[in-house]
Amino acid sequence: MGITANYFFNASDSEKQTLHRRITPNDSQFSDQQERWNKLADFLIERLKERSGYPIRTWLQGSYKFATQVRPVHMDEEFDIDLGVYFCWDDDRNGGEYSPKELKDLVQENLRRFAGENDDVIEVVTPAKPRCCRIRFKGNFHIDIPCYHLHETSDARSLATEEDKWEDSDPKSIYIWFKDQFDDEERASVRRLIRYVKAWAALKFRDVKTRPPSLLLTVLIAEAAKQFPSKLFTGDDEALAAVLPTVVDRLSDIPDVPNPIDRAENLASRLSNSAWSAFVEKFKSFSTTAQSALKDNDCVTACSRWTMEFEHLFPLPDTNNTNDTTKGLPTVRTTLPEVSVRAVSNENPNLSFSGHNRIGPIPKNCKIKFDVVNGMSMPPGTKINWIVRNEGDEAENTNDLGHLAGTGLAAEERSSYKGTHFMDCTAICDGKVIGLRRVRVQIEGASLPKKQNQRAALLKLVGRK
Repeated sequence: MGITANYFFNASDSEKQTLHRRITPNDSQFSDQQERWNKLADFLIERLKERSGYPIRTWLQGSYKFATQVRPVHMDEEFDIDLGVYFCWDDDRNGGEYSPKELKDLVQENLRRFAGENDDVIEVVTPAKPRCCRIRFKGNFHIDIPCYHLHETSDARSLATEEDKWEDSDPKSIYIWFKDQFDDEERASVRRLIRYVKAWAALKFRDVKTRPPSLLLTVLIAEAAKQFPSKLFTGDDEALAAVLPTVVDRLSDIPDVPNPIDRAENLASRLSNSAWSAFVEKFKSFSTTAQSALKDNDCVTACSRWTMEFEHLFPLPDTNNTNDTTKGLPTVRTTLPEVSVRAVSNENPNLSFSGHNRIGPIPKNCKIKFDVVNGMSMPPGTKINWIVRNEGDEAENTNDLGHLAGTGLAAEERSSYKGTHFMDCTAICDGKVIGLRRVRVQIEGASLPKKQNQRAALLKLVGRK
C-alpha cells in the first residue's frame, strides 16, 4: 500500500477527507437528483404516451448509470444526468408516425410543461441540443434527455437528432460491456479510478469543448485496469500509478480509441487534433507525477505532489498535529511557514479578528488576510503556494471545495461557509516541498447583524483597557 492510499479512499471511515469523498456527490445531492429524475421520468412516460400513442420507456445512462459521476469542480458547472426516453414500435425506425425531429420536439414541448408545474426548474434549454433536450434544476444539476426509437423485439435502438436523422446508438450495450469486464469488487475499484481521472480532466481542461469526453476516459481506464488483477494493489494510489502508464502506452499523436461495442467508431475523434495533443501531453505529465508520488517515503511530500494534479481536491495531512504521518521530512520542522492571519468584517470594518497559524471562530462575510512572517528565513528562491481547501455540508452542497489561491508571501480570501476550512501554505524550493503550514479557519454559521457587530467591537475595545 502506498503512503497516500488513505488520502485517496478510506472504506473504514466515511467521514475522513479523502479524494474520493471530495469528488463524489454527497448523500443529499444523490437524493435530490434521484427524486427529480424519478419525478421527471414518471411525467414524461405518462404525457408522451398520451401525446404520441406509443408505449414509452425510460433508462438512465452515462456517468450516473455507471456510478462514476463526479461533483462539479468549478462552481459554474453542474451535475449531469442522462435520462433516455424510448418511443417503442416494432417496426423499422422509419416506419413510425413521427420523424426524429418531431419526436425531439415532443420531448422539448413536454419539458416546458413540466417546468411550468415545478418551481425547482431553472429553465428548459432552448434551442434543444443536437442529440438531446436539457432541463436545468436548482441545486446545480441538469438532466439531458436523449430520445430514441426502441424496437423491443430485437432490442435495437436509434437516437433521434435535431437534424431530423436517426443515429445508431446503444447506451445499454456499452453499460453491459463495462459491467461484464469486472466482478463486483474489481468494478468498485475501477469506478473509483475513473472518478479520479474524470475529476483530474475537469481541473486540467477548463473549457468543456477541449475536455476529453467521459466515455473516452471510461474506456481508457477500464481497458487499462483489465490488465491488472485487482488483488495486485492494496491502495488506490498504487492502482492509479499502475494504470496511468498503461494508458500512456496506447496514446499517440494519432487518435485511436475504438468504441468497445462498435469498433468502427473512434471515441478519440470526438476531440480535435489540437485538443487530443494537449490531452496526451497532460496525461503523460499526470502519469509522471503519479510515479514520483508513489516513490516518496513521506506523506507530506507525496500528498503535495498529488496536489499538483488534483489541486484543492486532494486532502493533506494536518502538519500541525504531531501525531500525523510526517516523518521523513525534517525540513518541514525547520522551515514551516509562520502565518499571521487577520479577518475584518465586510459588514462592519470595526469588527476584526486575528490569529497566528489559525483563526476563528469568525462570522461569514469577512475579508481574511494571510501573511507569511518568516519569509526572510526561507532559502533563496523559495516559492510560496496558497490553496484553499473547504470542508463541511455548506461547501459540499455548493460544490465549492476550494481553489488555488495564488503565490507569494500574502493571500486574501473571504469567509463564506460554516465549518472548519484550511488555507494551505506550501513552501517549495528547487522543486521540492520544504515546508507546509495548514492554517485552520473556523467559521460560524452566519454573519453578524451590523448592530451586533458594533456592540461586539465596542466590547472588544473595552476589554483591552
